[in-house]
Amino acid sequence: MSAQNAASKQPLIRFVNRQQMSWRAVDVDKLVAQDHAARAIWALVGQLDLSRFYEEIASSAEEGGRPAFDPQMLISVWVYAYSQGIGSAREVARRCEYDPAFQWLTGLQEVNYHTLADFRVGKQAELDELFTQVLAALSKEGWIGLEQVMQDGTKIRALASGRSFQCEDTLREHLERARQCVAELADPHCEQARPARTRARQRAQRERQQRLEAALEELGRIQRAAKVSTSDAQARFMKQPDGGLAPSYNVQVSADAAHGVIVDLEVSQQANDSAELLPAVERIEQRLGRTPQQMVADGGYTTREAIQQMAERRIDFLGSLGRDLAGTGVTAPGRLPISAFEYVAERNRYRCPEGKWLYSDGRRREGAGAVYFHYRAKPEDCRSCPRKAHCCPGNRRSGRSVMRLEESPTVKAFREKMATAEAQQQYRRRAQVIEFCYAWIKCKLGLRQFHVRGRKKVRAEALWACLTYNLQQWIRLRKLTPAAAAG
Repeated sequence: MSAQNAASKQPLIRFVNRQQMSWRAVDVDKLVAQDHAARAIWALVGQLDLSRFYEEIASSAEEGGRPAFDPQMLISVWVYAYSQGIGSAREVARRCEYDPAFQWLTGLQEVNYHTLADFRVGKQAELDELFTQVLAALSKEGWIGLEQVMQDGTKIRALASGRSFQCEDTLREHLERARQCVAELADPHCEQARPARTRARQRAQRERQQRLEAALEELGRIQRAAKVSTSDAQARFMKQPDGGLAPSYNVQVSADAAHGVIVDLEVSQQANDSAELLPAVERIEQRLGRTPQQMVADGGYTTREAIQQMAERRIDFLGSLGRDLAGTGVTAPGRLPISAFEYVAERNRYRCPEGKWLYSDGRRREGAGAVYFHYRAKPEDCRSCPRKAHCCPGNRRSGRSVMRLEESPTVKAFREKMATAEAQQQYRRRAQVIEFCYAWIKCKLGLRQFHVRGRKKVRAEALWACLTYNLQQWIRLRKLTPAAAAG
């Protein structure tokens, strides 16, 4: 062949034609491999009793109506979505159109994002029972023992910005504007060429009006707050791990130490954890019908009241109770510390370095675990004292006072126990167990900020995340013990 003929030869190319329509046969069952996580989630959800989800379906074969989506499918879709770090209902609906795993779970059905969003927050009682069922199954297979339960809380950001917090006057002004917008959009003379767009705007304005009304109601209920969020009225400013403040919720989690299974959760509006320990124990008892043998929590939960309550319930409690610094002078720099005063027990008095007496001046009880005894010197003894400038320079009309703390036998026994090497070793396990749960939820499941508003809905999303976590641990444990999976 000549060079001229070779140059004139046109190659045949199979070009991409994206304008053509095509029909394709899809074997749905082969969209995912046999060991795919979606299959495992579907199988585990199918083992649970979902009758309460089916009871709520209004349509029936006898009365007719539009067929509802299978609750097993919706549950499996949400669990798989969270396992992939997807928390947006719109994104889940989009994935159902092209992602093989979601297509396998839905059987190629198109699921509207409204259906997904409503199902996530609308079945809270049923979801709570489902979470308890998973715990019962894990307990039956021996993966929950309650010999040691770790308790902790973490702050997860709310679906609101700091700038959304407004005072009462601004809230009422925004509410009046929202009501005017709703009234204008409801006027039939204002109908636009696209009714669907008008209805969407009406829905958005109604939701805004409802959030503003909820914000005013919340502001009236919590008298101490000067501002609430117009986006999520029940969110509160809380300190974040990076040291900043942001609208958040305090998610409380209890995890069994044996295999790290989450046995309870709750969502609190309070940044402080001190009142959350006993309610967590009561919820665990209600879910599993057993009392934890040992509870382990950090210093945020370790109060004298908590120590007394755990002792009354015969629960071994490990925590971090700091030393009480009241009256020691540590919190008042420049003052003579209480260690410089001599306590004379037989006379129930203190003697100062100059030999003057401090007499009993009453006592104050702090819960059931401690009593503070007050002692005060005579004013005339302190006025002429050469040490006054270093002992009580601010006392112009009264003498120096000190306090003596007397703790209950239960609290003293707790301090002695926590001073042992064994208790400290067990206490250090808390971080590796509970922090793993939070790391999984925030990093693998992607729940660093909630996708819904309001404490009730936020709790539902937290429950979905913890349910997903437990199902993933169930799958992992079954792989480690094939005998249990076969059974």
